[in-house]
Amino acid sequence: MVKYGLDYTRCRWILPLLLGIGVIFGIIALAGRGWLESQTLPYVNQASLWESCTRPDQGGQWTCDSLMNYAWGRAAAATYLVGFLLLVLCFALAIIAFAIPTLRFNFIRGIGGLLFLAAVFSIMGLVIYPVKFTSEMRLRGTNMFSWAYGFGWTTAIMEICLGFFFCCLPNYEDQILGNVKPTYFYSSP
Repeated sequence: MVKYGLDYTRCRWILPLLLGIGVIFGIIALAGRGWLESQTLPYVNQASLWESCTRPDQGGQWTCDSLMNYAWGRAAAATYLVGFLLLVLCFALAIIAFAIPTLRFNFIRGIGGLLFLAAVFSIMGLVIYPVKFTSEMRLRGTNMFSWAYGFGWTTAIMEICLGFFFCCLPNYEDQILGNVKPTYFYSSP
């Protein structure tokens, strides 16, 4: 991307596209019911960020208990939700920043700082949830943190990586804008 510069039409939208993918992963994590699931038979436990469901045996009815009745459940949901909302804000700001014909590199560095802040909130929620869930909820059988929880961690990792990229991008301002004379490594005989 640095080789062609951000004025290169196909490369200009890579960063907002990656942020958009992070937003989609965050939506999957927020809406998914697979934060915790039973790993082996009988499959009696299933939990999301918002509720924990159990059933007495393999064919029984699921009974759900809201995690918002617990202080740690509200804290985990709130911190992850704040991180997600900051990610959505960064996505909107990135679209605005890259849609403007002249890039504002300090604006781009600010997006990187917001992404780091979003990652901090997301990781706080992703750490509070399993620590308090396993210590305070009664679990039967062997359980695992599953696919939706994994999407939450993927979102947090993307926030960190994209934060570095947005913060380091202004260091290559001259190369991106084409203000540097190209260096050729070919010499004629």
